[in-house]
Amino acid sequence: MKNVTDSFVSLGHWPSAGSFGFNTDIFATNPINLSVVLGVLIFFGKGVLSDLLDNRKQKILNTIRNSEELRRRAVEQLEKAQARLRKVEMEADQFRVNGYSEIEREKLNLINSTYKILEQLENYKNETILFEQERTINQVRQRVFQQALQGALGTLNSCLNNELHLRTISANIAMFGVMKELTD
Repeated sequence: MKNVTDSFVSLGHWPSAGSFGFNTDIFATNPINLSVVLGVLIFFGKGVLSDLLDNRKQKILNTIRNSEELRRRAVEQLEKAQARLRKVEMEADQFRVNGYSEIEREKLNLINSTYKILEQLENYKNETILFEQERTINQVRQRVFQQALQGALGTLNSCLNNELHLRTISANIAMFGVMKELTD
């Protein structure tokens, strides 16, 4: 700092050549220098500073517009997503309701078909029992009839002699002859 002030002081000792010279009085020259520098800066820097400020203003405005556009798009996408969510929830509720009603319907169908199958099995069982009873009764009848027939044949064979046997055959032949005449 001392070197700088020394150089100003040494400049002040140069002899002046008329109208050009250095004023070494700091207090007198500083406001003039500052006003000249400020005037030059304002005159030449006004356009540059104005352009810089305008560019910065445009960037800020563009950023705000872009932010607003992004926000608007985000709001639209959110609304679309919410609408899709509501639609999907409604469809899910519909599927749930339909699913429950379908389950109940299938349950009732299964119960009804089970009752029908049980009823058919009961009917088949009863028919089988009746069929077996009738078959057993027929078998018993056949055995009783065979035993009665064998008993009757045994009684006839023991009671019949040749003469009675010939008369029975002749009577039967006569009966067959009468029956033949009636049918003709």
